[in-house]
Amino acid sequence: MSATGQAENAADPSGPGDPRRTVEEVLLGGGRVWTRRDIAERSGVGPERTAQIWRALGFPVADEDARVFTDADVEALRAGERLIEAGLITEESETMMARALGHHLSRLAEWQVHTLWAWMNNDSAAPWDDEELMGHAAALLPEIELLQRHVWRRHLAASTGRLLAETQGDALAGQEPGKGRAGKAASGPVPPREGADVRDRAVGFTDMVGYTRMTRGLDSAELVEVLDRFESLTGDVVAEGRGRVVKTIGDEVLFVCESAQAAADIALELAARAEAEEGLPRLRTGLAHGAVLSRFGDVYGAAVNIAARLTAVARPGTVLVNTVLAGELAGMAPYELKVLRPVSVRGYNRLRPVLLRSVRPVAPRIGERTG
Repeated sequence: MSATGQAENAADPSGPGDPRRTVEEVLLGGGRVWTRRDIAERSGVGPERTAQIWRALGFPVADEDARVFTDADVEALRAGERLIEAGLITEESETMMARALGHHLSRLAEWQVHTLWAWMNNDSAAPWDDEELMGHAAALLPEIELLQRHVWRRHLAASTGRLLAETQGDALAGQEPGKGRAGKAASGPVPPREGADVRDRAVGFTDMVGYTRMTRGLDSAELVEVLDRFESLTGDVVAEGRGRVVKTIGDEVLFVCESAQAAADIALELAARAEAEEGLPRLRTGLAHGAVLSRFGDVYGAAVNIAARLTAVARPGTVLVNTVLAGELAGMAPYELKVLRPVSVRGYNRLRPVLLRSVRPVAPRIGERTG
């Protein structure tokens, strides 16, 4: 089913002249004409199953007789059935896929709506009428879809390339695909149908130090500027270092890399650039290397937890790593490693951090005195 936003919790907009109905018909490719029973009959997917998928997309289940579904919803259900018949997914993984799509696309849709709304209201002296609004929506929607499809395909190609490279690397090393260097996945083999992959990776958490205290003195525009600069900085550095941003959570970013060295370079570069960025809080990063479960775009496992704990105890402008990642870097010229005393953190009574430094000098923070 099409995931177009949380506005689906309302019934069909009342009255043919209601602008919401016109907007929906443009966005959804037609009006809401079908009930839950109708779409079940037309798609061949049972009512309980359609309700399960609808909830997974992030929408509340409609009343039995409410006409809230479109022809596009019916076709989306049929497409899911065709993927199941082809053996690509199962009913279980279809629900998981729907949940992942709904989660990510709802955030994208919310941002796009706010962006369009701000653009429409730039000239408050000349409000748009409904006809003008519909004309712009009909013209811009294909452009937005084209851009989204292109970016999705680029990421699809990049992910496929990484997977093929990993598989070839495993084959050359005499390992089974998808397993670690010891030939075993730390959490045991993961069935492909679950849409998951377990392999050794480096995980990093980076956050802004003193973010909560700083935000108390900022208005909304100033806060947006700080967040934009933080996300731009971390996104650029991670991309340049051939890592992948998994998600941003407020003042914190989670990223993964295929190697410990790549993660170390990214973390040190983040610290250096933040030091040179006036008005941006200092950053701290925790890194860990180990078995990581990748599932529907997110990552899980002990390495993820350890990286988060290390970030919480790191001092401003520093990078802490776990002993496994330190072992991967040992003997490499660009890095200096210092084992610190064990710390007690949530879930780990004696977690031993290792301080990571670059042997290259770090530029002084702009505006700071150097002597």
